[in-house]
Amino acid sequence: MRSDRNNVWVTELGACASAFQFLTRLPVRMKLDYTDELFRRSTVYYPVVGLVLGAMLAAAAWLLELLLPSAPTAVIVLGLWVAVTGALHLDGLMDSADGLLSHRSRERMLEIMKDSRVGAMGVVAGVLMLLMKFSLLVTMAAYSDKWLAFLIVAPMWGRWFIVWAIAGWPYAREGQGLGSLFTSVTRSQAQVASLPAIAGSLVVLLAFRFPWWEALGYTAGLVVIAGALGYALARSMARKLGGLTGDTYGALVELLECAVLLLAVIAMNW
Repeated sequence: MRSDRNNVWVTELGACASAFQFLTRLPVRMKLDYTDELFRRSTVYYPVVGLVLGAMLAAAAWLLELLLPSAPTAVIVLGLWVAVTGALHLDGLMDSADGLLSHRSRERMLEIMKDSRVGAMGVVAGVLMLLMKFSLLVTMAAYSDKWLAFLIVAPMWGRWFIVWAIAGWPYAREGQGLGSLFTSVTRSQAQVASLPAIAGSLVVLLAFRFPWWEALGYTAGLVVIAGALGYALARSMARKLGGLTGDTYGALVELLECAVLLLAVIAMNW
């Protein structure tokens, strides 16, 4: 019995480490046997990865605000945000913009997205995303320290939805690329991944002294809005490409992170 428990612990620890190695550039020193099963199990920990990233960014923002005004603080935090993920998701956004906005055939779109070179639409999309996140971070910092709660949960909800996207739509490049490893992911994994996302939001909001009814309301709103917007974006991408790719997963992360920050600013204005 104890041996079985130890095996389960080792398996889950490996899946969690795999999620951090795949989605970040954090130094997770653990040798893993990258199988389809490991990648499938690792998706459950995607929201956990987002929560850790958000906590790191919020801690950096809090420390920097002791020394610097809001604008340079936002620039440095944004730079850390890109660096800690290796620009993985931003690159996916730019590649997706090049392909999806090219108005070419499905096959040609996929070829464009696979090209390592970035086109005009990709550059525009990347610059606009960074400018929007910068402006939102500066605006949120003007309110109170409570804004840090939304900086913590934004990366979590972006990564939460891509588990649903992986489970809900076919992979557009069958048998190619890293994304093909996730073809075995099911909606049961996505449902399990929802638990740390919901619990994480509640804990973070309560920790920042939001009343319990506001914490519940904001968490419910994040589930609905991130789910609805993510569904609309993923469905539109899949219709054009015949499925989703690793690049579109990255684009979804970036767009949903930005959406959470935008909604936080709207809520604060109210």
